[in-house]
This record gives sequence, C-alpha cells and structure tokens, in this order.
Amino acid sequence: MTEDLSPAERYQASRLRAAEQATALGPFREMYDFGLDPYQIEACKALEAGKGVLVAAPTGSGKTIVGEFAVHLALEQGRKCLYTTPIKALSNQKFADLVRRYGPDKVGLLTGDNSVNADAPVVVMTTEVLRNMLYAGSQALNGLGYVVMDEVHYLSDRFRGAVWEEVIIHLPASVTLVSLSATVSNAEEFGDWLDTVRGDTEVIVSEQRPVPLWQHVLAGRRMYDLFEEESDHGGRGVGRREVNPDLVRLARMENQRGYNPRERRRGKMVREADRERERRQRSRIWTPSRPEVIDRLDAEGLLPAITFIFSRAACEAAVQQCLHAGLRLNDEDKRRLVREIVEERTATIPPEDLHVLGYYEWLEGLERGIAAHHAGMLPRFKEIVEELFVRGLVKAVFATETLALGINMPARSVVLEKLVKWNGEQHADITPGEYTQLTGRAGRRGIDVEGHAVVLWQRGMDPGALAGLAGTRTYPLRSSFRPSYNMAVNLVEQFGRHRSRELLETSFAQFQADRSVVGISRQVQRNEEGLEGYREGMTCHLGDFEEYARLRRDLKDRETELAKQGASQRRAAAAASLEKLKPGDVIHVPTGKFAGLALVLDPGLPAGRTNGHGHRGMEYHDGPRPLVLTAERQVKRLASIDFPVPVEAVERMRVPKSFNARSPQSRRDLASALRSKAGHIVPDRHRRGRAPAADDREIARLRSELRAHPCHGCDEREDHARWAERFHRLQRDTRQLERRIEGRTNTIARTFDRIVALLTELDYLRGSEVTEHGRRLARLYGELDLLASECLRAGVWEGLNPAELAACVSALVYEARQADDAVAPKLPSGPARTALGEMVRIWGRLDALEEDFKINQAEGVGQREPDLGFAWAVYMWASGRPLDEVLREADMPAGDFVRWCKQVIDVLGQVAAAAPRENSTVARNARKAVDEVLRGVVAYSSLG
Repeated sequence: MTEDLSPAERYQASRLRAAEQATALGPFREMYDFGLDPYQIEACKALEAGKGVLVAAPTGSGKTIVGEFAVHLALEQGRKCLYTTPIKALSNQKFADLVRRYGPDKVGLLTGDNSVNADAPVVVMTTEVLRNMLYAGSQALNGLGYVVMDEVHYLSDRFRGAVWEEVIIHLPASVTLVSLSATVSNAEEFGDWLDTVRGDTEVIVSEQRPVPLWQHVLAGRRMYDLFEEESDHGGRGVGRREVNPDLVRLARMENQRGYNPRERRRGKMVREADRERERRQRSRIWTPSRPEVIDRLDAEGLLPAITFIFSRAACEAAVQQCLHAGLRLNDEDKRRLVREIVEERTATIPPEDLHVLGYYEWLEGLERGIAAHHAGMLPRFKEIVEELFVRGLVKAVFATETLALGINMPARSVVLEKLVKWNGEQHADITPGEYTQLTGRAGRRGIDVEGHAVVLWQRGMDPGALAGLAGTRTYPLRSSFRPSYNMAVNLVEQFGRHRSRELLETSFAQFQADRSVVGISRQVQRNEEGLEGYREGMTCHLGDFEEYARLRRDLKDRETELAKQGASQRRAAAAASLEKLKPGDVIHVPTGKFAGLALVLDPGLPAGRTNGHGHRGMEYHDGPRPLVLTAERQVKRLASIDFPVPVEAVERMRVPKSFNARSPQSRRDLASALRSKAGHIVPDRHRRGRAPAADDREIARLRSELRAHPCHGCDEREDHARWAERFHRLQRDTRQLERRIEGRTNTIARTFDRIVALLTELDYLRGSEVTEHGRRLARLYGELDLLASECLRAGVWEGLNPAELAACVSALVYEARQADDAVAPKLPSGPARTALGEMVRIWGRLDALEEDFKINQAEGVGQREPDLGFAWAVYMWASGRPLDEVLREADMPAGDFVRWCKQVIDVLGQVAAAAPRENSTVARNARKAVDEVLRGVVAYSSLG
C-alpha cells in the first residue's frame, strides 16, 4: 500500500517506524506473527511510559500480551518480574509459555508445592505465594520492577479474594503493577482505586470480542438464532437486538399445553383434529440428548465444542452416553496419535493405579474424541484432556464451570445445557456475568471466523430472559476483602497498629463502601440546605421558636404515651373481665355488629387457662373468644375487639343440656327465654375514669412552660409551627442518613480493631508488640489460622505420628462439598481421635470468644468449625494403604482426593515452620508427614 502514499507520507511513515524501533515495544511486536490490537498497543505504551495499567477485556482477546510485555521490559531493564495467577494450573501453563519464549534459565515457577528456578528474573507464581513473600520480607523481592496480576477479577472471590488486595496494597511503591481482568462493568471504579493506592494507573477497557459470537437455541432438530439477523449477533455493536419471533412463538405454543374445560363442549372429531395438529407441532419441540447435540454440531461444522454441565457426575455420564450411542469423532490415524500421547503422559503411573482411576474407559473416550473435564478428575488426566483439545484430537468436552476460569482452552462452540446451577445452597439462575464467562470460550482467535453459543431448549424456557442474559454485560467487581487473624499480626509486626489500621482503610472494600455513601452524603447536604430554609420560616420575633416547638412536641409525645397506656390498661381490664365469664352468664355486648343482650354458651378461654370456676371450653391463643347466643337468635364467636370496656354478668340462666346451636328451634326457644329473663335490664353505662393526663405532673409542667414561653403569644404562631414540624421531620430523616453513613465508613478498620482486641486477649499482641505466639500465627495461613496456632500452643499434636498429624491437619483445610450431619465421619483410633476431639473443643472456645468480641463468621471473618470428613482418608494414605482401598473408603473422586492431599501438604509445611523447635516432635513429624502424603497418585499429579 506504500505505493499509494505521497513521498511526504512515505517519509512520515518511515520516521514513525524508526521511532517505534527505538522503543521497547517495536522489537516486542516483532516477536509475534500477528499484529497487536489497538488496546494492547495502548496498554504497552502506558507501561513503557512508567504507568501502571488495568486492562479489562473479554476472555480470549489476548490481554496476556500486555503481561508478557511487562516481562519483556523487566528483562530489558535488568529487573525482576513476578507473574501471578489465581490457580496452579494457570501458573503451570504460563510458565510453559514463557519458557518457550525466553528459555528455562530466565523463567522460574513457585506454586506452593512446585519450585523451579525460583531465583530467575521472571518467576510465575500463585497470588498466595507472593502475599506470603511480602509478609516474610523475602529477599527475592529485591530488584523487583513489575508484577503482573492475571485474572485480577478474582478479588471478588469470597474465599480467596482478599489475597489480591493484600498484594496490591503491600507491594513497594517502586513496583509497576499490571492488572489483567475479564470485562467488568466498574473497571473505572477499580482503576480509580488503583490510582489511589498505586499511583498513576491507566485504565484500558476493550469490549470488542476478537471473534464475533452467534447465539443459538437448539430445540428438537432445529437450531434457532436467538436474535434476528439484522442484530449485531452478540458483538458489541449498537444495533437493536430483537428476540427471534420464531422462538417466542415456540415458547407460547408450549405454554398453551394446559387443559381447557371448554373443550368438553366441542365435538369429538374437532377435539381429535386439534390434538393431532398439536402433536405434530409439539413433535418439533424437545430437548435433544447429548449424543444428538454433538452429532448435530459435527454435521454443522461447529466442533470442537465445550458443553457446560453443572455436575461432575453428569459430565462423566455424558461421555458414557456418547460412547454407547456409537459416536466417533476421530479417524484411525488420530486414534493412534491420541493413544501414543496418552500412554507417554501416563507412563509414570503404576498399572494398578491406572485400573483404579478408570484409565481404560477414559482412554476409550479420548480415542473417539470425547472427554469430561472437572475438578474431580486426576490433575494429570485434566492436563491431557486440555492438551488433546488444543491439538484438535478431542472435539467434544463435557465440563463444569471451573473450566471457564482462566484455562486456555478455546472452542468453536460452547453449549449450555441449562441456565440453572447449584450454588452450594440452592439451585439458582446463572448471572449475566457467568453467562458471559462461559460463552467467552466460543471462537478461537486466528482459527475461527465466528464463535457459537448454543443453549439447549428446556421446558418453560423464556427466550426474552435468555436474550437478557446474552445481551447484558453487567459483571461488577465487588471486593471480598476482610481482615484475618494472620493478616492482623503480620501487619502489626511490619507497620504497628496505627499504621496497619490506616493501610486497611486503603483497601478496595473500604473504597467501595466510601463511594456507596457519596449519594447519601449528597442527600444529607441537600437536607441541611432545606433545614436552613425551614429554620428561617419558623423564625419568630418574640423568641426561640425551635425551643417552643420542642416543648409542643414533648407535650404531644407525653399525651400520646399516656393515651396508649390508658388504652392498653382498658384492653387488659376487658380481657380480664372476659376470663371471668362462664356458661349461663347473661351479658350486654357493648359495641360491634352483635351489640346488645347475649347469653354465654362457652367462655372461649386462652389455651391452658380456666376462669376459676373450672370452665375451660374451647381454647384460643389470642385472648378469650366467648361463644354467645344473641337475643336475635344468632350464635356467634366474639373477639376482644367487641369488648373495648370490661363486661359483667347482669343475670344468670341455665343452658339446657339438650341445646343444639345448629338447630333453629333450639336457638329460637333459648333466645325467647333470654329476652324474658333479662330483656327488661338496662345495662350500666361504663364510665371512664379520670384521664391519666389530668393528673400527670410532666404534662402539667410542659403546659405551664408552653404558656409562659414568649412565642406562645405570637399572632403567627401556627404558621411558625407548621414550618417547625417540617423542620423536625427533615432533621429526623437527616439523622437516619447520617447513621447509615456512619455504619458504612471505617467498617474494615472497626473489624480490624475487634480482631486486634481478641488477639490481645489471647496474648498474641500487646499493644503494637507481637508476642512469640503472634509470630507463630504470622507463619500460619488459611481459614483456620488461629485454631492451628492454638493447637500448637496447647501441644495438642505433640506425640502424634506423621499419619496421625496429617489426619489432624486435614480438619483445618477440608470442607465437604455437601454437609452431611446425619453420619458421623470415620476417624482414626487412639491419639489421633483424642487430638481431633481436643481441636473441636478449642474451636468451641474460640467461637464463644468471637461472639463476645462481635466477630461474625457470616461477614467472612472468624473460624468455621473444623471438618473431620477427610481425616480417615489421609490417615490411611499416609499410613501406606493402596490407592484403591483409600478411594473406596473415602468415597471420593481421585481429583478431589489429590487436591485435598495437596492442601494438607501445604498446611503441614506451615506447621513445620511454625512449630516450636525445642522439646517438640511436631515440626519433625510434620515434615515426615509431607513425605508420606506426597507419594503415588499425589506425587505424580503435577497440578494442585
């Protein structure tokens, strides 16, 4: 195209190219065989200019290029770069990528259980590892120039999100931070916070998908577009997105299945014809089976595909269904290649373990191009599935939503079976953010022209609601930051108590809380301006009308209070008089629809009460409800509302045993006898006593002060009073708003204060001094950090052998996927069982202490109850039992077993570092326990 430029334009272009070659970005761009997107170039230029960057872009759009440019800058400048990821799988993946680009000498890996070339200038690590290095003051941070935080939106994670904020707050000011996030709707707010705590930060937001996304619904044999063709097919365009009217008709037709009673009046032939037509229409609507879906996608050229199923068991079942249906997505050459790759990758696994792990069934699926992917799988197996999928040797993967979190495994199509998933407590609709995250896998950059998101038709589906999910890009980043015990002692150790409190006030959580009160603060300001206007309106030339209005208000409040007391006393007196009634009493009902003469048939006393005469009758919980016969022959159950004043019997009558309230004749005869017996009696009018207000000294005082006040004689007194009433109402509303502001500001610091107070009570802190117990706690990370520290302090684990110690430590990390309180977990006998019982007792003491100090677990702070459900499994494993026996006893998938073992190993390492060195067996046995757990299937699983 340069031939089309004028000489001046060619000269200008050559100067621009020369200028770019003089920067770090020029040579960096040449390392890639594709051009960079504008947002990537913008972010890289900001980095080279010395600014921090926040890059928010859709999944698969290549935002990690910006992180790799930070690596490039660090190496060029002779500085260090730490590249952090939220999960070990991502760390391993990024480590492999960077090693291919820069060589093994320049890149290291630290993931808690893996340490490779840790002193390299570029080290990939999980975020928790960097947090621990910061608190420990690690020498590895010397010369650090850049930190890349990949998937920084993880700071919304309820369990681990606080770690990201800790790192961001505590990184030295000289470090340039590169934050890479999925598309979030409040990127600017997050960028403002980064600007506050890290200095100059450029926010770069790209909402353009690299590959356009088409949205579909698969119903029966037909695949419908979710939106009409003239819309922007899932991109970010401004076109109007109208729901496909065919889908709307389909939903309406399905909803009309209900039976209509009017059909009974129609002719039999007409009804049969209607039903036949309906059957033909409905024959087009059904939810396709999993093999049918894959077969249809294959026929349409839409493989490879990831089908998201929110159940591990359902993922495995889906693979079996496809195998039984005879699906084969690979030819013979690819089958042989798959077998070679799998056998090479699993060569280190003993044959007996392969059988236990279901290797041969799994391999059969892989050879046919079909696999499952979920957290219950052995990590090595998941790695192989990912590799085969990327290489195009596996074309259909059935996965849980965990696959959507960062793993680089894009597909041409994504299928969602349902739009509902179990969130740990209930089945809930997926959110627009989750929908975006899941469908973001569709469309491989540089391979596919377009990506496809397919939702399977389900009974009761609302196409409009689905369009709302697909068309909404609301995924706000919400901080989950909360102080912990470990965080508190580490902060106080490094910065002292006062400075620590100030640091916590800079968290994103507090930043968001403060921003949330901005609108309320503005309302308070407007209210205060209104109060000034009202104050002017009630100004009186004779005196202080605000004081006069306060006297009027106090008088009114006192009169209202006494009136309520009087009404309450009258109700109590009336109820007491009703309780004295007995069958045969003749009364006068004072008010209501049935006012007048009445004969008590049943006293209707409150439950469990008698009226002193042994009569109980029917029992009611809301006060006496007597059943009466009126002079007009009606039998009615009355209530307390019919008796605003006490009632007394004016006469007595015998109620015949033969009386039947349902018999009109019985009612007529008894009512006639009632009128004859008491019809001449005139009821006494109930006279109210002297009003309490008449003798109340406080009311007398207020009235006296009111009459003596100068404003009492003002001609415009009532006008002033109206302004004063408005002033009072607005002032009351303003105070409520101010209390709301007070409740939201300094929330993190107040929680920190409560944690510090509890730690002081337990002698972990003395003012700004960290005690020996506190320094032990500083080395223990995890949800139950304080419980672990108290166990070490009390010597609970002394004398335990390595397997028993592993069993006890498992209670600090394990959490059952579904609580099962009905069955007590199986536990090792002997010292381990005793130690586990003591751990639960210590937790009970801590739980009571947290309640005293108002530390609330519902707010994400405090110690949950230890879960003993994994103790027996890890005890058996550390004791050398074979894998098949352990998995059978644990009733747990291999992947879960390995993951929990890895977490036990991690905490055992912390315990070994924190345990006393003298007169203690814990540190030595913790290290032995690590060796005994890290064997077999746990040792050869490269991922955690």
